[in-house]
Amino acid sequence: MTDITFLGQTPYKRLKALMTRLRKDCPWDSQQSFESIAPYTIEESYEVADAIERKDMSGLREELGDLLFQVLFHAEIASETITSDNEGFNLDDVSDSLVRKMVDRHPHVFTELNKSKTKIETPSWEALKAAERKAKGYDSLLDDVPRALPALMRAEKLQKRASRVGFDWPDLEGVFAKIAEETDEVTEAIESGKQDAIEDEMGDLIFAVTNLARKTGVDPEKALRRTNAKFSKRFKFIEAQAKAEGRNVSDMDLEEMEALWQAAKSI
Repeated sequence: MTDITFLGQTPYKRLKALMTRLRKDCPWDSQQSFESIAPYTIEESYEVADAIERKDMSGLREELGDLLFQVLFHAEIASETITSDNEGFNLDDVSDSLVRKMVDRHPHVFTELNKSKTKIETPSWEALKAAERKAKGYDSLLDDVPRALPALMRAEKLQKRASRVGFDWPDLEGVFAKIAEETDEVTEAIESGKQDAIEDEMGDLIFAVTNLARKTGVDPEKALRRTNAKFSKRFKFIEAQAKAEGRNVSDMDLEEMEALWQAAKSI
């Protein structure tokens, strides 16, 4: 195994030294920017989630390392822009900011009153988040829902935020009626042949179905991932059956594939 102690005496110091060295000497790493590595940051987050879903502890350790590397990368780039006006920041600043924020959000844990077992009134998590939004100059309850989130996940978060102030269907009947309405509008848009209208109405329908998932306590992102896995498993069964017969799946007609699909559902 390669001796990496030359980079530093503790894992934290080695990480920082590693990133600085790569940023300085690696032809690829030295050319990257916040924008160019942002897609990798998102990708690594999903790979962490995938390892958790597969209950792969070894994989999770590796993927968490990859995600941590992305944090290091962004912090290193930011450190290169530090000026007398404090425009930049480094990894220590990121760590300090995180600790301060978490302490502020957990007064029930970190106050002296709590230590003395004295009962204290603590603001709710949402109240603390609202105060943070106000401090950042956000005007809307929705302003800090990240735009870079996957659309399905962001739709659910937007709906949850709006529901907190009462902007929500009182029961499922209204949600089902909305889905039916949006389905009719998708049909009309398709009949019109206008692609922009089809996309617009299709988005409305997906948003309405997301609302149904939220109202029934289902994570729509998780539900769709589950369906994706189910679809993949069944389609691979069709492919395997075709291969066993010395054929390509593309040689099968729809009736044959449907019969195998139904057989896959019983497995």
